[in-house]
Amino acid sequence: MQRHRSSAAPLAWLYAALIAYASLYPFRGWHLTGVSPFAFLVLPWPRWWTWFDLVTNLLGYMPLGALVFGALVRSGVRIGPSIALGCAAGAGLSFSMEFLQNFLPQRVASNLDFGVNVLGTLAGVLIGLRVHLKGGVERWQIARDRWFIARSAGGLAMLLLWPIGLLFPLPVPLAQGQVLVRLQEAVAQAVEGSSFAPWVEGWADADLERSALSPGGEFALMALGLLAPCMIAFSIARPGWRRIVLAFGAAALGVLATTLSTALNFSPQHMLAWSTPQALAAVGFGVALACLLSALPPRASAGVGLIVLTALVTFVAQAPSDPYFAQSLQLWEQGRFIRFHGAARWVGWLWPYAAIVYLLARLGARDEPVEVVPPKMAE
Repeated sequence: MQRHRSSAAPLAWLYAALIAYASLYPFRGWHLTGVSPFAFLVLPWPRWWTWFDLVTNLLGYMPLGALVFGALVRSGVRIGPSIALGCAAGAGLSFSMEFLQNFLPQRVASNLDFGVNVLGTLAGVLIGLRVHLKGGVERWQIARDRWFIARSAGGLAMLLLWPIGLLFPLPVPLAQGQVLVRLQEAVAQAVEGSSFAPWVEGWADADLERSALSPGGEFALMALGLLAPCMIAFSIARPGWRRIVLAFGAAALGVLATTLSTALNFSPQHMLAWSTPQALAAVGFGVALACLLSALPPRASAGVGLIVLTALVTFVAQAPSDPYFAQSLQLWEQGRFIRFHGAARWVGWLWPYAAIVYLLARLGARDEPVEVVPPKMAE
């Protein structure tokens, strides 16, 4: 079986890391209970459980099973071993999480959760198997070869992660990378009581004293936030009309994700509160600029993308915190969004920086010939 570089492989690793984060958050209070950490395997199933928890644990592991199976099949592993390894990956991860939850005061190890996680992984593997047997993987490869250049798996993974980060509360729509405030808090806790504490307090005070962004600054942030994924797409997309479609697709996806995030934070009645005339004008400007840059070669697109991302994280770092943004963060971290906290939080904070690293790697890679896909492959 022919081997391919699959975007499923990096996505599977990222998804597993997000499961680990969501399962072990907030990582505080590690302790020994005096009870065997394997005792949860033989305990009676818990008397108190909810359908929400059951369905969440089932659905949460389905993508992992499908991604691991897809990555293995695409890399040339036969179907039988791919099924076994996909199920083993999900079961091993779930067992590790339940084992470690024995040592966290806010977590409870459960054989019910473990069993449902394994079932979810198996369901995901079977979905991946059905897609594979129906020729879905081959059709995806044909479409991918027509739309994207070779070695585009990393870029596709970055594009798939981008809307997830938009679900986390952002100080300005589409402006990801607001990690400075939390970095200040982490540094302040680390140096508390030391001689460095006054300097860190002054750093935090300087952040609070920043003036609000001007309308032009917010406009630029939103336009850059949309242009960034477009340039990543152009660095791996084949030239022509497909890039225009990708630009409009990015705009539609960004609008949908931002609307969903607003609905989750401020109720469905206010889901369009973000869509001010200035915000819509910024989205339109970002799409228009992306269309103008769509003719650039892949390497030049990566270079422009680096400039865009650098400007984005620089401007975001200058954006002050506001009470509504802080209130949204507390709602996510302490309220009903705790189950989605890990994924959206870290993707929203780190996506621009990971994108910068990816584009730097693309610029450093040697040029590859552009492959021409034979017309018969579309049949």
